[in-house]
Amino acid sequence: MRNDKIIVFDNIDSLAKYSIEYLKREINDVRKDDYFTIALSGGATPKNLFLSISKDYKDEIDWSKIKIFWSDERCVNPEDEQSNYNMAYNNLLKYVNIPEENIFRMKGEEIPEVEAPRYSKLLLDELKIINGVPSFDLIMLGLGEDGHTASIFPEQLELFFSDQFCVTSIHPQTKQKRITLTGKVINNAAKVIFLVTGKNKSEKVYEIVNENSISEKYPASYVQPDSGKLIWLLDKESSQLLDKSKINLFI
Repeated sequence: MRNDKIIVFDNIDSLAKYSIEYLKREINDVRKDDYFTIALSGGATPKNLFLSISKDYKDEIDWSKIKIFWSDERCVNPEDEQSNYNMAYNNLLKYVNIPEENIFRMKGEEIPEVEAPRYSKLLLDELKIINGVPSFDLIMLGLGEDGHTASIFPEQLELFFSDQFCVTSIHPQTKQKRITLTGKVINNAAKVIFLVTGKNKSEKVYEIVNENSISEKYPASYVQPDSGKLIWLLDKESSQLLDKSKINLFI
């Protein structure tokens, strides 16, 4: 039985404020010689969140205490508009005072079959290791209309259960290659957040949260961190099918 925490936000600004307050608390708990490690996701919702943070909250936390990674990346150059790194850089990172050495991008311009193992080794070098697996303090994930998360699609569900930390995937329609974290790393994080907005995602949210049998086809339904700390950050539209008893907090 799932025990996810579900928070519904009235608007993107309330979501940004919540995110910053959360980061401030976490950073306050970080030792002086340590960092808070986070894997970012791509997509329209994180873009709007990053824009809101860079506009109104960029000076409220100590960015030097954060190390930033990515949950997945498209195999394109970092200057390409499709790049998850490019989106995060142009909407957040270039506006905040974070040391360049604290940013660890997946190199989408490299051969993905070479980049995936390189990034796996980088995670081993930079993150805490728990039970032999790199462990993020926080992983941010999106949810696709088909139930995919990171760059693991229903047609390649086996990738979620790979023994590797990072693997190469292929978008089922465009055939574009991607690099993605696997479930082995995702579920070893201290905390995982699904960031989901829009009416078009409401059905998948409902099916996963309620553990409908059809959700077994969705990679996102297997995100269940060993820590037990999975939080859904939703807007009103993406949460509209959920029974109110499932929702922990409205903001």
